[in-house]
Amino acid sequence: MTLVVGLPRDERATAAVQLGGRLARSFDEDLVVCTVVPPPWPPGMGRVDAEYQEYLDQSAKEAIERARSLVPPDCSAEFVVARASSTSAGLIAIANEHGARMLVLGSSTAGVLGRVAFGSVADRLLHSSPLPVVLGPRGFRCRPDSSVRRVTAAFGATEDSHELVIAVAEVAARAGATLRVASFAVRPRTPLTAGIGSRAEDGVAHKWAADAEHAQRAVLEYVQRLPHRPSSIESVVGYGTDWAGAIEDIGWADGDLLAVGSSTAGPLERVFIGSRSSRIVRHSPVPVMVVPRGAAQALAGQE
Repeated sequence: MTLVVGLPRDERATAAVQLGGRLARSFDEDLVVCTVVPPPWPPGMGRVDAEYQEYLDQSAKEAIERARSLVPPDCSAEFVVARASSTSAGLIAIANEHGARMLVLGSSTAGVLGRVAFGSVADRLLHSSPLPVVLGPRGFRCRPDSSVRRVTAAFGATEDSHELVIAVAEVAARAGATLRVASFAVRPRTPLTAGIGSRAEDGVAHKWAADAEHAQRAVLEYVQRLPHRPSSIESVVGYGTDWAGAIEDIGWADGDLLAVGSSTAGPLERVFIGSRSSRIVRHSPVPVMVVPRGAAQALAGQE
């Protein structure tokens, strides 16, 4: 099996390839590093169009050559220039051709440094990919020998969240990483004059957190019975007055990977993240794996 890295032809390439190398080493997968260019125009096209096509082809070759130096020496990698009408379509086609398990992308250069930002390609793939999509924060860097040390599953106490945790537990075990199940309690600030209303909202937030912790214990009891389980398992609830604060509250370290499930309102076999998952992804300081509904067994390596 393989991981397909979407290779941009700019400064984002380093983040995407280094993240792909970390994941390939951790999950014992091969890499396919792919950049996508449009197909040639029909014969008889104007000279300007021909020159532009030549420029695109040359920039793709140069991007591939630069990427070769970024792949760690202990990772097996194939380098591909694909032709497709869109980058997202080209990456999915290459992933299908190679039987890939994940797609790996960097963040948009328009985003906040150190946070995940959706570019146009990531946005399309998050609404169309049948495979998990892993997004690195803008400016992501890691050592050539680094690996995934801990996988955190974002848990919302739904049936789909249970499936995500079980799949992520298998993934963490394969990588020799620990597992953390995290729920996030966001309690916006209220005016000082709110009085009783503020105390009532505090009570609702704490009740929700208590319910989340109960649900976490139930799913972790199941994980403890898995034949292949992580060496260490923990659960946590992050509190904050906004999503950024709640996510930061649980603490993060080098080698962390956050896993988020897709929306229950979306297509079963596509990613399609909802507003809650989107907020978690956009505020993550570590790489995020977004998993489509129905892809849990494939993600865990179960046939």
